[in-house]
Amino acid sequence: MCTTCGCSPTETHDHLYADGRRHHHTHELNLPQHKHEHDHESRIIAIESDILGKNNILAGDNRSLFREKGIFTLNLVSSPGSGKTTLLERTLTDLRESSRCAVIEGDQQTSNDADRIAATGVPVRQINTGAGCHLDAHMVSHALEQFDLNGLELLFIENVGNLVCPAAFDLGEDHKVVVLSVTEGEDKPLKYPQMFHNSTVMLLNKIDLLPHLDFNVARCLEMARRVNPGILIFQLSARTGEGMEEWYGWLKEQQRLKLITNYVKTYPV
Repeated sequence: MCTTCGCSPTETHDHLYADGRRHHHTHELNLPQHKHEHDHESRIIAIESDILGKNNILAGDNRSLFREKGIFTLNLVSSPGSGKTTLLERTLTDLRESSRCAVIEGDQQTSNDADRIAATGVPVRQINTGAGCHLDAHMVSHALEQFDLNGLELLFIENVGNLVCPAAFDLGEDHKVVVLSVTEGEDKPLKYPQMFHNSTVMLLNKIDLLPHLDFNVARCLEMARRVNPGILIFQLSARTGEGMEEWYGWLKEQQRLKLITNYVKTYPV
């Protein structure tokens, strides 16, 4: 059991292939097993540091692989129901002519979201975490083995719906992108500060519903910037398409900057 969040160190992979075949298997993660020792706080802290330390080493390996292959990678995080999958469906559909994309889907159970992504024609791999409440770098590394990474330009990792534990686990991504919908409380950034502090971008989704809700956008943005003054915020609706072009513009610019950075590192002056 992970002492950082209490989730079980097992994962189930549900791989979807182009011909419709599905491969399903579960295995134990290569994480240390420890008992909780509530009377020894220092021991618990040491175990948490050990787990996160091992994860960060694997995340570094993932990041090196993404850099080598030139893959711009985003870790999409949010609470359940924010609209991450709908956002991905529209993004993948609109960008499929200009970028070669792939998706890793994280959920505790079912392949519902992966099935929706597969319908866009984009390669997708499902990770079911069972009792686990977040993805980690080992799970992502294993899922990457199922992709052809050559020529892949943009990888989206849709994390398990949870605003707590995914904040602590680096997957090797270039950026965390937190999705917040206007159907949630505007004070979410203050309630879950680590997630918003660790995210580069906040997507305020479902703005088409604002006329029907008592949601103060200005107050929400102020709270997000109080936690993270540098956070970049896009207001959009994945359902209507409003604001999506600004999001796409950022994605394309970040892909361009990554290619330039990788070139400079490979061929220094």
